[in-house]
Amino acid sequence: MMKKEKSYQGLEIGPIRPPSEAGSLMLRVTRNCPWNRCKFCGLYKGQRFSIRSVKDVKQDIDMIKRHIDQIKDAGPQALTTMMHTMPKDDLASFHSAVNWYRDGMTSVFLQDANTLIVKPDDLVDILTHLREQFPEIHRITSYARSHTIARISDDDMGRLASAGLNRVHIGMESAADDVLAFVKKGVDKKTHIKAGQCIKRVGIELSEYFMPGLGGTEYSKANALETADALNQINPDFIRIRTLAVTDFSELAKDVKDGSFSPLNDVETARELLLFLEHLDGITSQIKSDHILNLFQEVDGRLPRAKDMMTTPIKQFLNMAAQDQMMYRIGQRTGIFSKLKDFEDPRLLAHARQAKERYGVTLDNLDEFTDTMIKQFI
Repeated sequence: MMKKEKSYQGLEIGPIRPPSEAGSLMLRVTRNCPWNRCKFCGLYKGQRFSIRSVKDVKQDIDMIKRHIDQIKDAGPQALTTMMHTMPKDDLASFHSAVNWYRDGMTSVFLQDANTLIVKPDDLVDILTHLREQFPEIHRITSYARSHTIARISDDDMGRLASAGLNRVHIGMESAADDVLAFVKKGVDKKTHIKAGQCIKRVGIELSEYFMPGLGGTEYSKANALETADALNQINPDFIRIRTLAVTDFSELAKDVKDGSFSPLNDVETARELLLFLEHLDGITSQIKSDHILNLFQEVDGRLPRAKDMMTTPIKQFLNMAAQDQMMYRIGQRTGIFSKLKDFEDPRLLAHARQAKERYGVTLDNLDEFTDTMIKQFI
């Protein structure tokens, strides 16, 4: 249930952001996730969702503005002294201001998981104040659920765009209805498409996330094909790859334990990703594999011209001998390799072989090893 906050608690920073927002100011408009039932996500479990008041969010903005003005007046050379003399209660907000100042103050990310659930009038008020205080901002971004966006009128979405919201990240994860129902995503393919088309229609940039492996072995093909079909109907600006990792604290881990969900290994996930990419058609999206969980960081390019370039390393990997696939997986999952081409570097390959011996990896325990390594990055 949603809960309105009554008293100002000071500047807060939520637990996550997209990798593309590393240099952004984190502005927390809501706390946690209003849905919070997805089987694959344990981030907000046990946490209550709440909407921060417009007044409190504006106070955050004003606090950051005050710090930025102090930094500009004193000059960058005085930052260390300022940090040491700053009152303890202001340190968190001052650090945020410093980091943002150093990154150019061009982008802001609205936290947490679904800021667009806030009433349009309130969100327009926040956006307007943010733009007034920092006219130099180029981009304001937010996570949002398809289910929420589909209930917002084009007029209201257009107002948000006019007020300065110019990029939205939607965790589509899958557009296969069987998969969405199983993982309790709380949305269907039709709604995903409706929401994505709404965002595009009002001129806001759209990032959609695809999660290879979310359908397990049973729905792997459907996960690839149905999601590609939905994205073909949306043509988002960005399609971001987020390979499934089954964490110990997620509900999906229980399904693995009782046998109702069979996760894919790296090779099976690569086949699914290839199938997905091959069926993206008639769109001009930028594909981004910008996450450490992805086996192929080089899957990065704009459709349609870069499709062959992006699918080539996946095909090469799938055509490798089992022993070579194992060595690449070990090297990639231990941070030695970041792309398939690194496998050709004798020095890096030697390090991967050392890792194989150190961890005692064999073809028989390879999947168990990679699962363990992946969990360290979550």
